[in-house]
Amino acid sequence: MDKEILLTYIDKVHTTDLGKLRINKNLKLDTDDVVDYLKNKILDKNCNIYKQGKNWYCEIDNIKITINSYSYTIITAHTIKNEKEINYGF
Repeated sequence: MDKEILLTYIDKVHTTDLGKLRINKNLKLDTDDVVDYLKNKILDKNCNIYKQGKNWYCEIDNIKITINSYSYTIITAHTIKNEKEINYGF
């Protein structure tokens, strides 16, 4: 399965300094180790992992993580809006 590739190379997953700031802001976190936080989310057995184009997407606990499939760089992570928020702009 495709997701096994990401899980096999989980140690390569990283982000940039700006990525850390963006993720902390998007998820309203206050941690210096966002990569470790997100790796734990990715490794959770309930995480839905799929590849689309050049990116991996990992969805768990109302969070969507985007990872470049070539460099294993976490591009962003954000909360997933529910249908009501999408349709009505809440």
